[in-house]
Amino acid sequence: MSTVATNLSTIKERLSHALEISGRTAEEVEVIAVTKYVSSNRAYEAWEAGIKHFGENRVDEAMNKYNALEARGTWHFVGQLQSKKAKKIIPYYNYIHSLDRLSLAEEINKRMPPGEKMKCLVQVNVSGERTKTGLAPADLEAFIEQLKEYPALEISGLMTMAPFVEYPEEVRPFFKELRQLRDIIATKQLAHAPCHHLSMGMSNDFEIAVEEGATMVRLGQLLVGQDVSGSEEVRSD
Repeated sequence: MSTVATNLSTIKERLSHALEISGRTAEEVEVIAVTKYVSSNRAYEAWEAGIKHFGENRVDEAMNKYNALEARGTWHFVGQLQSKKAKKIIPYYNYIHSLDRLSLAEEINKRMPPGEKMKCLVQVNVSGERTKTGLAPADLEAFIEQLKEYPALEISGLMTMAPFVEYPEEVRPFFKELRQLRDIIATKQLAHAPCHHLSMGMSNDFEIAVEEGATMVRLGQLLVGQDVSGSEEVRSD
């Protein structure tokens, strides 16, 4: 069994327990392999292990992985995205998790092919940390309302990054708050913002996130490890 397959087996056991606590099913949560620190070879290994969702947060590296996997899977851009670089990823990515300003919304809207929509998640800085980007919770509803002016965007949900802490239980309030914010938006039944996804939880706290309603967890080192020195030559079928 490959390294990623072994890791994934352990993650699924932990995920199953978190789902049981929250009364949910495995179909309600997507595991996104964040491949920032691994080679394209390791990313391909994740595909072979059954991972179908991949996340990157650097534009150039994201393109390398996408091309190496020959467009397999569903692709998520999970890092901070400069407006001027949006055009580079739009043809290839299915989700952008870091929408946090109107200038980026305008650029995405302008670059999308006619009749197509980009699925976007609005990043919210629930913890209020100065080192993290994202909207303040108090600004979210007004921002969502403004996004109706950009018809090429579908606001599929919300995303947050919790503080890195020694005891994961400490971040539960942040995940709970994001879920509550998502629920407020979802109940409005806005055509441009169905807002059903919650992208929250990483390697150190994903179980707490799932217990609080995460529909997407972003796992890097816990799932794919670190393999930056590995060969970039990718196996193919």
